[in-house]
Amino acid sequence: MVIIRRNPDGSIANPDMVKQQTQAQNEQLQQQPVSHPALASKRGMQALQDVGRAVPPLMSEIATKINNAKDKPRKLKVLQDHDSLSLRMVLKGAFDPNIKWLLPKGDDIPYTPNDAPIGTEHTILSQEAKRLYLFTEGGDNTISQNKRETTFVQMLEGLSAEEAEFLVAVVNKKVNNQYKGFTANLVKEAFNWNDSFMKN
Repeated sequence: MVIIRRNPDGSIANPDMVKQQTQAQNEQLQQQPVSHPALASKRGMQALQDVGRAVPPLMSEIATKINNAKDKPRKLKVLQDHDSLSLRMVLKGAFDPNIKWLLPKGDDIPYTPNDAPIGTEHTILSQEAKRLYLFTEGGDNTISQNKRETTFVQMLEGLSAEEAEFLVAVVNKKVNNQYKGFTANLVKEAFNWNDSFMKN
């Protein structure tokens, strides 16, 4: 930063010093390597993309990354990089055989997919995860089955189409059918869970 001091009449009080400081700054700028945007790394581009988004990665996006990862170590890394309490809750519901969903199976859930672009007018599963107990056996016995199903349809229609589809796969316990290599064993290894889907 160049400091300019002025005389009472408005003229520069230290013109020589200003000139020296400006020259020094210009030389410094010239020495800095200039990075061309086209040469940015893949990771850098992803970071830029994520910075521009208002929402964290959707669970459907995490599932797609696992599906596209070439081998098990990369699939594990995707899960561990995106580890969160809400993701663990959802995946426990997807793979733990002791969790029973009190919802229609298969494609019998009548809902209208939300086609709003990602990051706009929809809710996200990582925030809705805390309400999933409403749809499981022993979760909330005070609501009627009709109310339970209506609430679930509202949740699906609030999510983006991709996350709603992922949640339907979770409820049907068919995540592995839809996303290659996204298995119970992968999840247990990633989170160091035992066969009861609890931390070892």
